[in-house]
Amino acid sequence: MSKVVVVFSGGQDSTTCLVQALTQYDEVHAITFDYGQRHRQEIEVAKTLGQQLGLKSHKVLDVTMLNELAISALTRDDIPVSNELMDNGLPNTFVPGRNILFLTLAGIYAYQIGAQAVITGVCETDFSGYPDCRDSFIKAMQSALEQGMDRKLALVTPLMWLNKAETWALADKYQQLPLVRDQTLTCYNGIIGSGCGTCPACLLRQKGLDDYLNNQAQVMQQLEQKG
Repeated sequence: MSKVVVVFSGGQDSTTCLVQALTQYDEVHAITFDYGQRHRQEIEVAKTLGQQLGLKSHKVLDVTMLNELAISALTRDDIPVSNELMDNGLPNTFVPGRNILFLTLAGIYAYQIGAQAVITGVCETDFSGYPDCRDSFIKAMQSALEQGMDRKLALVTPLMWLNKAETWALADKYQQLPLVRDQTLTCYNGIIGSGCGTCPACLLRQKGLDDYLNNQAQVMQQLEQKG
């Protein structure tokens, strides 16, 4: 029996990954992290979506200690989300170590339940410049987890080489575009669906949706070519 753990935030990308996983694995388990994030309602959104989609299990893990260590616009209410890059060239929404921690804990969970893979919705085609969303990072993490636990474990990234328009096409392929469009939470300011319309996450999401809706056949063909 094939089992998988999906790192699930309730946002566009992870929800699209979850929708796909439900068609590819016998058992799909989700794990959501409470790290004291600015848009905390994403946890409730993830719970609601998990129930709607019929998950085998959905674990919500308290990792709020990350909030104490990782200073970011997503972990501090007094730091406004900005479209400007910081002095180090990264967005101020970058949470250092977040994906290192999340994938480590998801890998441990996968080990305990006998899952063969962990799915994460990171992408380096259309992304915000986070270093822990790059393919090289994922490969390094997979190697570390396999060596550290002495067990094969695939870190699967269905969106890694898709642009945002193709990610919307993937949701549509599984007849879940309305759900992803209207019920997920991607907005850094915590507004479900189309969001605030001004934060970096909303701008990227809306541009991708517009590109897809204006060129559906072409984008779907591109998606199919990428397999």
